[in-house]
Amino acid sequence: MAIQFHHKPGLVVYLTAGDPSLDATRAIALEAIDAGTDVIELGVPFSDPLADGPVIQRASERALARGTRLRDVLALAREIRAARPSAGLVIFSYFNPILRYGLARFADDAAASGADGVLVTDLIVEEAHDYLAQMNRVGLAPVFLAAPTSPDDRLHAIAQHSKGFVYAISRTGITGKQESLTIDAAALVARIRRWTRLPIAVGFGISSAEHVAQVGEFADAAVIGSAIVELIERSDPEASPGAVARFIKGLRLQPAALAR
Repeated sequence: MAIQFHHKPGLVVYLTAGDPSLDATRAIALEAIDAGTDVIELGVPFSDPLADGPVIQRASERALARGTRLRDVLALAREIRAARPSAGLVIFSYFNPILRYGLARFADDAAASGADGVLVTDLIVEEAHDYLAQMNRVGLAPVFLAAPTSPDDRLHAIAQHSKGFVYAISRTGITGKQESLTIDAAALVARIRRWTRLPIAVGFGISSAEHVAQVGEFADAAVIGSAIVELIERSDPEASPGAVARFIKGLRLQPAALAR
């Protein structure tokens, strides 16, 4: 199925699969969907997550210590798809685990799992020929990252080859919460819109209802990652699905309501 955003702005929630356990990730994902999340990004834990800040790095370390591997993430995706057929579902990974698994095999298994798309955080569009061929072969949507520092020719290529949505990074650097959004995010979205009608989701640092409301003024969706992963880290495993659901519902509050 195609990735769709049913809210304005839509919500994309990143989870590190296997932290604190695969069963917990499944429960959190289902609660997040029921609380209003449009798209779940299932993060494949990786031993060298260079694009991620300390919060997601720690989550990857915990998941790997529990033995979570790419095959487990694909099996989890299949369970989530069976339980919530209409939810958006994206496999989020670095390229190394996919290469070790086998690119063609990964494409087949990701499609069979019910995933809608794949985001490979360290694969640039100029080097993605073989990857794109496999995604197109099985009907998966490739989602690429666009940064404020990306030149126009790269943004054009990202817009041309992306499907589902384009992920606009609100700032350069690693993932992690921030106090306020930079003006780079709105400017980047405006540049991307010159070449695509796809929805544009803004991520890296989104952590509050105010941030989500700001994103809604110029983009189609907000991506929440580190704030959710940190909440899971701080919560009791049995209580984390409910805590995440409450947090997501709070992201829908308008700033005026927050001030009351």
